[in-house]
Amino acid sequence: MPNPLITTATTLTATLLLSVGGAGPSTSPPPAAAKTTPTTANTSTNTNTTDEQDWQPCPGDKIGMECTDLQVPVDWKKPEGRKITLKLGRLKATGSTSEGSVLVAYGGPGGPGIAITQSAPDWWSSLRKRMDIVTWDTRGYGEQFRGLSTGLQCSWTRVPIPDVPKDDADLGRLSDANRGYAEACRLKDPELFANMTSADQARDMEAIRKALGGDKLNYYGASYAGFYGQDYARLFPGQIRTMVLDGTWSHSAADWPSELAAMAKSNEQFMQRFFTWCATNDCKDVPSLWRKLIAQADRTPIPTTTANVAYKARDLQSFALAMARQGTPGWPTLAQAIRKAAKGDASGFVPARGGRYPDQATGVTECTDWPRYNSLKELTAATDHLRKIAPNTGTANTMASATLGCIGWPVG
Repeated sequence: MPNPLITTATTLTATLLLSVGGAGPSTSPPPAAAKTTPTTANTSTNTNTTDEQDWQPCPGDKIGMECTDLQVPVDWKKPEGRKITLKLGRLKATGSTSEGSVLVAYGGPGGPGIAITQSAPDWWSSLRKRMDIVTWDTRGYGEQFRGLSTGLQCSWTRVPIPDVPKDDADLGRLSDANRGYAEACRLKDPELFANMTSADQARDMEAIRKALGGDKLNYYGASYAGFYGQDYARLFPGQIRTMVLDGTWSHSAADWPSELAAMAKSNEQFMQRFFTWCATNDCKDVPSLWRKLIAQADRTPIPTTTANVAYKARDLQSFALAMARQGTPGWPTLAQAIRKAAKGDASGFVPARGGRYPDQATGVTECTDWPRYNSLKELTAATDHLRKIAPNTGTANTMASATLGCIGWPVG
């Protein structure tokens, strides 16, 4: 998921500061999604509503950030039941007075709000002249993610994105493998596992808003945290003052195949911009080389000089998209990598660090948030359609490939 925080913090600042002292944006709710139902004021949350939180220096703090604990239900359908702890962090306004607070989340899912904010406080320096910056570590994503809220104590495993199954036997094996990853986490804490959706995060946001004194919400959500904001808008449409959703897409699409197509078309546009640049920058040969390369890689993986690493078409497409999205700074490197791979060496696509293949974490939130394929026929039809409308990028870096890891995932 994109997370262009450095370039967009100023956008957030401008959006929120322009509305300080004036009317906020329209709070008309977007179309309702199946899994989120607007909640009335009397039953929206049942948690600590004091505006006098016990703020203390955050653990290991070096920038003046304060932290506090907020108890919320693990299951918002059972508000009097078991509680979990959300750790909140706050950077107070640097001006003479604060005109309110902005709640910030960085996506992931699992991005540790407190640690990320501590590592880059300058992102918010302009906004802090007038407003407090508040963030939190999202439920379920604890110590392994550097989070300080109640965590799901399982081994969060990053695995390569699976290949598209070729037959029902492949589909069955993929379903069993995915279920194995899921059950290892679910059995550690079945109740928390079942309540880590974006809608649960949105209800936590409402509890935080109330704990901060009950003013209408100012929110910035990057990448996956944009879905928390969308669900908040559906659940609590009357409690929003300003909201910026950065690097996200629709979480309430009535037509999921059309949403997948939009993702694929967007990816294709990034590659087409690169090809257009090549036309006037001494790489006119690259578009045709690329098409031949991915056709070949569909049949036989392209080797690299790294031991036991060779890339299929979707691998190459995923890494190429990451380079294409960098714009002109990344395009010469991408052109060189394609030319080298066309000669039989895909080493130019091997990441300098981290996983050697496009991968994803155990999808506790993702696999409860998104539709998944129910049959090989449905999966094959969707894959073929995306490859047709995005011939250069296919299904790479879309939810069509990301949700392959959710096939067979337990429900609840």
